[in-house]
Amino acid sequence: MDLLNTLVEKGLRRELPTREEALAVLATSDDELLDVVAAAGKVRRQWFGRRVKLNYLVNLKSGLCPEDCSYCSQRLGSKAEILKYTWLKPDEASQAAAAGVAGGAKRVCLVASGRGPTDRDVARVGETIAAIKEQNEGVEVCACLGLLSDGQAEKLRDAGADAYNHNLNTSEATYGQITKTHTYADRVDTVQKAHAAGLSACSGLIAGMGESDEDLVDVVFSLRELDSDSVPVNFLIPFEGTPLAKEWNLTPQRCLRILSMVRFVCPDVEVRIAGGREVHLRSMQPLALHVANSIFLGDYLTSEGQAGQADLDMIADAGFEVEGAGTTTLPAHRAHAAEAAAEAHAGGVCGSAGGGCGPAADAEAPGCGSACGGCSGHGAGAPAAAEARDEAPAQAEPGEVRPDLVAVRRRGAGTDLAPNA
Repeated sequence: MDLLNTLVEKGLRRELPTREEALAVLATSDDELLDVVAAAGKVRRQWFGRRVKLNYLVNLKSGLCPEDCSYCSQRLGSKAEILKYTWLKPDEASQAAAAGVAGGAKRVCLVASGRGPTDRDVARVGETIAAIKEQNEGVEVCACLGLLSDGQAEKLRDAGADAYNHNLNTSEATYGQITKTHTYADRVDTVQKAHAAGLSACSGLIAGMGESDEDLVDVVFSLRELDSDSVPVNFLIPFEGTPLAKEWNLTPQRCLRILSMVRFVCPDVEVRIAGGREVHLRSMQPLALHVANSIFLGDYLTSEGQAGQADLDMIADAGFEVEGAGTTTLPAHRAHAAEAAAEAHAGGVCGSAGGGCGPAADAEAPGCGSACGGCSGHGAGAPAAAEARDEAPAQAEPGEVRPDLVAVRRRGAGTDLAPNA
């Protein structure tokens, strides 16, 4: 296929494809699916080899959110029967993080529901970061606390945060249909604040909310323009009790096409399969590892993921390896740009990390080769672990609501039950 050959060549050069090419990926047929995945896999291997980065979510504060995001089980007015609790203490969060690190997680994502943190909240999270890093040498910490005010990104960086997650979720054109209490521009501003402070920018999307192919391409092109180091791709789980409870628009094949499109547009960034992968990709999850280089281990924010050991077995069986703590995730050119930005911030000069996946720089050989996704602070969701079900659910009919596929999270941080990593 000439299209795929062109996209591979552009991906190896870190050259931006055209919007028409990106749309064409989403329009490919199921008969062409393996060819699409194989082409995206060539780009993935160029920049990340066969490594898979593991990330672990710690939900610091659950539910009780004043925002009205339609996809979110924690939203204002949500009737989803989720766990609700206020801030975990630093030692509680550190214990939860340790379970994920023991399971192989390289990055811990600290998430709190709400519009955005107060300065007191930022200080509280700073104490939590210190506790986690004291007990887990070499672990990366990504904060996801909502919209940031001036100076808060710098405080998080000084407290030891490595990255900040704030997802764009959908295109600017359709954002107002999903959320009314804040704007798309507010989200862009927060990502830019994090980037300017020297934090690794993590921002992604949620697919399956009824958006068009054009919307998907628009948001992914915006993420490339923001120069995110990490792009989590969430797949909507329609929680009962939320406005999008009846949206059931994804198939495993469409999910793979979306992931491939993201890889072609953002060839040298960490593409993470985030919330909803177990529900929508199902038995095709291993195939998605040929496109994405990062996943979450274990549970999500307000719903259960598949057992952590099942994730590890899947990675090994598919011929991939878990990325070690001593390995730099990003290719050398991106890692160097991120280090330069952090050093500039430490020296009192705040600026955006340059380079990125743009066409300006020459393609380099992959380095030793960020990041949060279900880390959107809003429950993207995942099914219960397989052992919690008597049998696998049948395939849903288009538009059919399948609440049996969405197991509300009953274990992990904030409960007296151990997480599943």
